[in-house]
Amino acid sequence: MDRMLEIIAHRGPDGAKQITHNNYTLGHRRLAIIDLNTGDQPIYNEDETLCIVFNGEIYNFKELRQELMAKGHIFSTQTDTEVILHGFEEYGTTFFSRMNGIFAFALLDIVNDTLFLARDHFGIKPLHYYHNSKLLVFGSEQKSILLHPKVPRQLNKQALHLQLNLRYTQGDETLFKHIKRLPPAHYLKFSKGNIEIKKFWELKYNNVNQSITEAEAIDGMHFYMKQAIERQLISDVPIGVYLSGGLDSSTIVQKMHELGAEQINTFTLGFNEPTDEFPDAERIATHFNTNHHTLSLQMNPLEKFPEVLWHAEEPKINLLQGYNMSNFVRQHVKVVLGGLGGDELFAGYDIHRFTNPFNNLHKNMPRWMKKVGQFKSQILFRLQNASGILSTDEYRRGMQMLLALGNVEKFYLIIRNAWDYDDRFYQNIYTSNSLGEALRLNKVHQYFDSLFDRANNLKALEQVLFVEMQSKMVNDYLLVEDRMSMSNSVEERVPFLDLDLVNFANSIPLHLKIKQNQTKYLFRKAMENHLPPKIITKKKWGFTVNPYLQFKKDLKEVARKILTKEFVEQQGIFNYQYIDKIINYKPHPKLRWHYNYLWIVMGIAIWQKMFIETNNFEKQQFDLNEYFSN
Repeated sequence: MDRMLEIIAHRGPDGAKQITHNNYTLGHRRLAIIDLNTGDQPIYNEDETLCIVFNGEIYNFKELRQELMAKGHIFSTQTDTEVILHGFEEYGTTFFSRMNGIFAFALLDIVNDTLFLARDHFGIKPLHYYHNSKLLVFGSEQKSILLHPKVPRQLNKQALHLQLNLRYTQGDETLFKHIKRLPPAHYLKFSKGNIEIKKFWELKYNNVNQSITEAEAIDGMHFYMKQAIERQLISDVPIGVYLSGGLDSSTIVQKMHELGAEQINTFTLGFNEPTDEFPDAERIATHFNTNHHTLSLQMNPLEKFPEVLWHAEEPKINLLQGYNMSNFVRQHVKVVLGGLGGDELFAGYDIHRFTNPFNNLHKNMPRWMKKVGQFKSQILFRLQNASGILSTDEYRRGMQMLLALGNVEKFYLIIRNAWDYDDRFYQNIYTSNSLGEALRLNKVHQYFDSLFDRANNLKALEQVLFVEMQSKMVNDYLLVEDRMSMSNSVEERVPFLDLDLVNFANSIPLHLKIKQNQTKYLFRKAMENHLPPKIITKKKWGFTVNPYLQFKKDLKEVARKILTKEFVEQQGIFNYQYIDKIINYKPHPKLRWHYNYLWIVMGIAIWQKMFIETNNFEKQQFDLNEYFSN
């Protein structure tokens, strides 16, 4: 247990403690945010029949605490953690749905010899577990679980296939074959060696208020956004804001200013690229007189990629910016607010703009036209693949997307880069020796079928919004936000995923969220008198890198160093000829998908060396030369 706690010390540098009851051992690393003096964990209830270790914040804990005190519960601390114990004592697992916050916890019922694990409504905080026979091992990060001597370390090829398609792993899969993720809004009950997983809350899109006016919706947005941000300012340590200069983060600053925050600390990151958002962020910082900090980086995967991969435990293209930003922020604050969630709630991405015009066509497309579209889609792939011209790949994908009209799920997954609808493309990705096994893996759509089925009575864009909240949001964006902030002991909060705000946003009709195909129409209208005009109309970008520019800078040379013919063939998974073709193809802005693919394959190579092929992944020395000595 000591080693398991030490390897995640970055998540809680302010203290460590463990306890043992019968066959259970619970451990905790503390990042002290609330009740700095009496908030150490594990925490017990009055008669020490319940015990908890908890990661996160419960924003409505004061209201819940008052309710429980009125029922006779006695508290010994001022923490939100203790509220979970007494709430469970009073209401059982039904209490979990009432907690508005970010949380992952393990609660031990000592009398009944039963352990409960639970994860918040939207999966903001991570929780992983390994179960075999009578053994259950859990942790915030997978690397701590791997330190248990009975947990094997093997590559999960199904999860790898998902990564190659989506650039994230969907469902409860992880890259480790035997380690699972507890889904959001679920709890796991472990008793007598057996586990039972149940959902305690469900995201719904069927409570839309069709009679609400635009003015009423705007009033509601202001109320719920202000309430959410006020709740998330609760802290006994300083708080900052990730300020990109976009609509979401600027709104957070505006609401903090409206709430009378005395000193607002804002932070902006750039990469010395034309898309850097320093001017817009500076405009907001000046407008609201914030204490503004900027960081300009020269991105270099060779320098930091192994380190961020160690923290993330899976390769992703959007890790470096988050890691460097939190490393910068921790010099000033311990808690930071981010704008994630605003686009998912109010239709702010380009994918929503692409989907919206086809709402009626998706619903009314004749069956025979769907079949013709599928047939022509396959022909397009074969023609483009045979040509060998990589730069036309994006146009082929666009045509295949249009030919998928009538099938919202396929349309969406093609936009999201999934390629495994085309069986022949497997030959590009996988080596001949691994091709047969790859073709037997579950296809990406099998992880989305049930989500789209649950939303099949909605318009196409509504289906996409519903699905994204339970797929890319949790397994890509939120994973990156948590891992990269906590890698530097910074807690990131996401006000737009406040439970009350989400429920209100989902009650707003689609025609108010996007109008005349303008993304975030209602959001822009709500904020037009509160933010500078340029912020209202600006195109979304955020703290992100351009894969084409990054390839020309250094990704090409790093990939060439790592993905040699000898290494790739020895690895036995990927088709070296396709990798080599991308590396040596003339750089082109239309090859973004290919550069992202290179990034993932390169990451898998480092990941395997780091976690599978070495017994010393605890050692935090991240020099590529340790793994690749070409």
